Amino acid sequence: MASMRALSLSRAESLVVSTRVALPRAWGFHHPWTACRDVSAFVWANSDGIVTTRSVGPDSSRVHARARKPAGRSIGRRRGTPYGRRRGMGRADGLVTYLNDAWTPYHAVFATCEALRARGYEELDERDAWSLRRGGKYFYTRNASACVAFAVGGGYEAGDGFVIVGAHTDSPCPKLKPNTRVDGGGDVRIRVQPYGGGLWHTWFDRDLGIAGRVVVKSSKTNEVFHRLVKIDRAVCRIPTLAIHLDRGVNSEGMKVNFQQHMAPILATRSKAEGGEETKEKKTEDDRGEESSRHHPLLLKLIADEIGCAPGDIVDFDLQLCDTQPSAIGGAQREFVYSGRLDNLVSCYTSLHALLNASTDEALEKASGVRMIMHFDHEEVGSESSSGAAGAMTTDAIKRIAAALNPEAVEGLDERTRRASFCVSSDMAHALHPNYADRHEPAHAPKMHGGLVIKHNANQRYATDAVTAFMFRELGERAGVPVQEFVVRSDTGCGSTIGPIFSTRTGIRTVDVGAAQLSMHSIREVCGADDIDHAVTHLTALFLHFIDLDRTLIVDGAIGALCRRCDVFESASQMSLDASVPDADDARTYAT
Repeated sequence: MASMRALSLSRAESLVVSTRVALPRAWGFHHPWTACRDVSAFVWANSDGIVTTRSVGPDSSRVHARARKPAGRSIGRRRGTPYGRRRGMGRADGLVTYLNDAWTPYHAVFATCEALRARGYEELDERDAWSLRRGGKYFYTRNASACVAFAVGGGYEAGDGFVIVGAHTDSPCPKLKPNTRVDGGGDVRIRVQPYGGGLWHTWFDRDLGIAGRVVVKSSKTNEVFHRLVKIDRAVCRIPTLAIHLDRGVNSEGMKVNFQQHMAPILATRSKAEGGEETKEKKTEDDRGEESSRHHPLLLKLIADEIGCAPGDIVDFDLQLCDTQPSAIGGAQREFVYSGRLDNLVSCYTSLHALLNASTDEALEKASGVRMIMHFDHEEVGSESSSGAAGAMTTDAIKRIAAALNPEAVEGLDERTRRASFCVSSDMAHALHPNYADRHEPAHAPKMHGGLVIKHNANQRYATDAVTAFMFRELGERAGVPVQEFVVRSDTGCGSTIGPIFSTRTGIRTVDVGAAQLSMHSIREVCGADDIDHAVTHLTALFLHFIDLDRTLIVDGAIGALCRRCDVFESASQMSLDASVPDADDARTYAT
């Protein structure tokens, strides 16, 4: 029997991704799976080019018709290399594929986990007991919008540190309100609310889809399912006001009132409710509380995507998304054009750095634990169960260390954290050529210039001299460029998960990121070369940080610090009176 290539169905009931494409379109689809339009299903492709689909859900025994893959067309990535470097392509092309899949934090986490599974990572459940081994590779999710993946060195010993890269999966966007229905007027509109600090004027006049997760309760079996949905066609739009009705818009700027101006138009009411096929049908499937909270047309769009009745949809977390695909652009193909670069670039590059550093050979004699943590809710403060301000980090480190050391070890958790190191990876501001005066002249990062180390004296970033040196040194040894950033002294500074992470855990942290323009716009831009720079730099971090850390002693060895020997040796003979010259030095070194 030809070997089959497929996702495991062990988690199928709790997490299934649906797309709008029908089976014939699946021949060129870039996942090794897709969903049929009429049912949530997975697709297998064997070596003979035969495709089989199998339903997932209440009736999981249904097997769909088999079809032969058209000659010369690929159905999915090569095994073991999802979103990775392909022949003749750089990492930026893999990033574009990842971005086109990862419309929401839920889809980003699923795409990340797909890549991990393809490389032999074992899925864990936080509700189960863990049995971990040296050399093992594991991952788990929290809320389906955040994930943790880690690889244990074959030479791990109790108290070894974790080398962590932290990033976040969320980006500013309009999210649908709990009650989306807008009554009155000639159009069917959707109520939305702002998530994060977006450049909201960039969302006008864009072709918008809808994506996120849906909770479905089967009216036939009363079973409850968690489904991901991605309506990847232009189903709504936020129109701007014509200049004839807003004469001052070019001179005074566009002033967006989110409550008043940002409700997208889904359809005209006459089309939504007037035709035989689109009018509201008062059936048992779609009347009731959900129909009063949401227009039936919206529920029908979602239901068609996930293969359920509109009345089975009991709740959702949905957002608007730009349907324009991410792309490589520029005269020399030097840029990545996309939404959500902040911060899916960091998710993608940290993922591939971990994969590079967790081969069997790389782990065989390695010390410590190599880990990525992709948090949710950074754009709104990180204070959630799946955010960096929650217990996710401390839970992970404490539990992993305990599972690897079943015998009681004194101070295991505290020793582990003090030996650990975190890179908070979040995008940085590139020098804007049309607004050069907004940048600090000596600290103006450029695209293609390598990862940017972020500094702030008021601890808006967690970087200090030691963590900056270590990260810079690893980059230089790996042969990649490194840049520095500090905000102008007369300008406020943003922040990241870095200060939150270091405060909650006590772990040494450095803030870094790839340089980009148009941050928080619906369409951002970064340098294609920096994707390779980031993967190379973060791979070096995983492989070599612990060795570097052994050469730089900061705490626990005051007696070994360099100092003026004559001052130290004569300290006991010198006056400690503050009026005597050198008294301060004497107090500093006296024992």
